Amino acid sequence: MARILFLAPLLLAVGGCDGGGDERPVMVDAIEDGAKGDVERVLLRGALAQGLVRFDAAGQVEPGLAERWNMVDDGRSYIFRLGDATWSDGRPVTAEQVVVALRRAVRPEAAHRLTPFLRSIEEIVAMTPQVIEVRLKRPNTELLTLLAQPELAVIRGAQGTGPLRRLRGSGIRLRAPADPEGPPPVAADEVRLRGARAALAVARYAAKRSDLVLGGDFADWPLVAAASPRPADVRVDPARGLFGFAFVARDGFLSTALGRAAVAMAVQSANLPGAIDPAWGQADTILPERLDSAADPALPAWRNLTENQRWATARAQVTAYGQPVRLRVTLPAGPGATLLWGRIAAALSRIGIAGERVAMTAPADLRLIDRVAPYDSARWYLATACRTCSMEAMTLIAGARDADNLAERAQRLATADAAMAADVAFVPVARPWRWSLVAPRLRAFQANGRAVHPLNHLRADTR
Repeated sequence: MARILFLAPLLLAVGGCDGGGDERPVMVDAIEDGAKGDVERVLLRGALAQGLVRFDAAGQVEPGLAERWNMVDDGRSYIFRLGDATWSDGRPVTAEQVVVALRRAVRPEAAHRLTPFLRSIEEIVAMTPQVIEVRLKRPNTELLTLLAQPELAVIRGAQGTGPLRRLRGSGIRLRAPADPEGPPPVAADEVRLRGARAALAVARYAAKRSDLVLGGDFADWPLVAAASPRPADVRVDPARGLFGFAFVARDGFLSTALGRAAVAMAVQSANLPGAIDPAWGQADTILPERLDSAADPALPAWRNLTENQRWATARAQVTAYGQPVRLRVTLPAGPGATLLWGRIAAALSRIGIAGERVAMTAPADLRLIDRVAPYDSARWYLATACRTCSMEAMTLIAGARDADNLAERAQRLATADAAMAADVAFVPVARPWRWSLVAPRLRAFQANGRAVHPLNHLRADTR
């Protein structure tokens, strides 16, 4: 509540920097909270560096260092032809330099969020000074989407080849390299990036001191309602990914699938998304759709029970256990998380369980997973949801990774999905809630399923 009241002195004007502001620099606030990761750093990396490919405003893959590419051998090899590119010091980029940087980024020691999903890469080689081949141990039709992620942007030393360059001076000031044959740069070509707490970022936007707020999620959403921006300025991404709770403890009441199912039924019956926004739909499966699995998403065993039957069944399980049950649940800070906790605590209490809200990094029994999928594969969803799942499920997920062909992979993924549902290792709640505040002058901005918003794709009149 204190964070909402903080906005009041600045909510004198609504909407971002617009109207006659097209000749001013574009001001961007990246929400920085401990649980979100470094949003500002990710945006900056994507502006200053790029991979063989990158994302456009719609979250689709577009040329980066590579001007064209093709997939061969049923997804076991990708050939990229580099375009003309220079490092930030003006020196030309060569295939060998790119290969060295990519090999470093995909090795296991890199230890970033994509590392577990890059093991199919066997080798990256420079075939000519302008041609690169990525050879795979197994077929991977989603490699391009992975290569577009900021973790695989090519950096040599401290230099990148991204669409924007950093200007000298205080703060983070970015601008596209000047075209020697084009018009001279103007102030509106410049993007100024800064990190801020959610309350401050929303307040700046409401006071017309910024054009764009990026990195919003469910925990900060009530701040937007308090600011009451113009409806057209609020953009919610149709983000694909996971939002739910993984069981990370398997002792006591949670040692059996029936005990975990009782908790899952209570949490899913509490309509948690409704605490945040009526438009946030619920999910009851780990997979959002079939994707590359051979079967439709596996449904929970209680799918045919009415709501009353679910509550009664869950209460009966707790009663039959015969001992007090207390569960620790991780949630981030923020008013939205507090609203969510109110419903979780009430649902657990209704079936006889005492709940305790703990920080995201604290020991817990249920851990919130709130992640946008970096690529569209059932394996990402299953591997991300499997924190302490059964040995059978873990073996099946690993088997899908090692499948020799796409048909075999699809079948193994379907079997792994069914095993995860039977094990009740994860409680699906919804898909990730991601929002931005966008001034009308940023005509190129698009909400998208990747929830990515490159800083070079904000204005339609890019010079």
